[in-house]
Amino acid sequence: MFCSDEDVKNRQSEAEGLVTAMGQDVVFCCAVKLAKMLSGTFFGKGVIERLRQDCEECEAELLVVDADLSPVQQRNLEKALNLKVIDRTAVILEIFGRRAQTKEGKLQVELAHLTYQRGRLVRSWTHLERQRGGGGFLGGPGETQIELDRRHLDTRILKIKKELEKVRQTRAIQRSARVKVPYPVAALVGYTNAGKSTLFNFITKSDVFAKDMLFATLDPTMRKIDLGQGTEIILSDTVGFISNLPHELVMAFRATLEEVLEADVILHVIDVSNPKYKEQRENVLAVLRELGLQKIEYEPNYVEVYNKIDLLAEEEKMHILKRDSGKSAAVSALNGEGVDDLLALLLQKFAKERKVHTLVFDMADGKGIAAAYRTGEVLERREDVEAGKVYLAILRENGKKSI
Repeated sequence: MFCSDEDVKNRQSEAEGLVTAMGQDVVFCCAVKLAKMLSGTFFGKGVIERLRQDCEECEAELLVVDADLSPVQQRNLEKALNLKVIDRTAVILEIFGRRAQTKEGKLQVELAHLTYQRGRLVRSWTHLERQRGGGGFLGGPGETQIELDRRHLDTRILKIKKELEKVRQTRAIQRSARVKVPYPVAALVGYTNAGKSTLFNFITKSDVFAKDMLFATLDPTMRKIDLGQGTEIILSDTVGFISNLPHELVMAFRATLEEVLEADVILHVIDVSNPKYKEQRENVLAVLRELGLQKIEYEPNYVEVYNKIDLLAEEEKMHILKRDSGKSAAVSALNGEGVDDLLALLLQKFAKERKVHTLVFDMADGKGIAAAYRTGEVLERREDVEAGKVYLAILRENGKKSI
């Protein structure tokens, strides 16, 4: 596969960002050209020797390979280099483990980590006698240590899945409660570090953790906002996506990502200042499709938000601003440019579903007034005592029958 110098530079930059987000210092970073990937060591002998020399010179304690390694490749590289080796998936899992704050987030990270580790148990026991005796329920005679540990892992994985199922049920109850209120939901999605949390903070006047680093947000956050004209919605900030997002993470975080599946409007935040923003866009869409949103980019409830336009040259900025205003918005979450237009677009999306009706009742018509409160959100109530009338301005979904 051909990669331009720009592609290599961007891939290296993202890899360094991942390692930094993991809390480690990058002492050297290099790109390696592979004629073919070796099943036993991933790299050839020449590359391994060069890496060994670089690691010794820089006194590196950890080597991160920006690719997915098999357990055998990982073990053989550690033997050849005499230091700890981890792959891209392990780095992302480590970052998620550091970022998780809620019980749900920690459970999801643990599930993904255990699923990942299950196939790598052999690494922990290469220095020990593999066979061990067993007694009754502790394991039959001849059961290997690896098999015993795998059973412990399977038991823990099953327990976490049951706990996460309870989380899904709780979220379903919360969603049904919001439908009754009713507050429609707009969910922010996007590539990691696209500026979702910064935009979320600007719109909601919140102080959600937002930093120029990969995976600054892990646990979802929700806030109610007023779009005007009596329209209130819930805005949801979600975990960022990344290229080659480990399948274990997509599945483990499905409970969280279900908020995206159930959202009335999906706001795809794109860092338009990034030279690879088109590829990042496709990576996010690929994850959404994996979640079940097959043709999401063609849906009327899908909006692309081109963020960080303050970093663009004037000509590039004008090109972005000329895009279809009904399907996209250009903003700077940092200084607020274009955010009003985005909110107006959101209001337009939700206004198609809801409409303000003015109803007039006799004061004595308690049954009719009560029905109005049941079938819509009362925005204003005005009473004319002399005329004996009650005027209600209510917000209802289009197509609902009149009282």
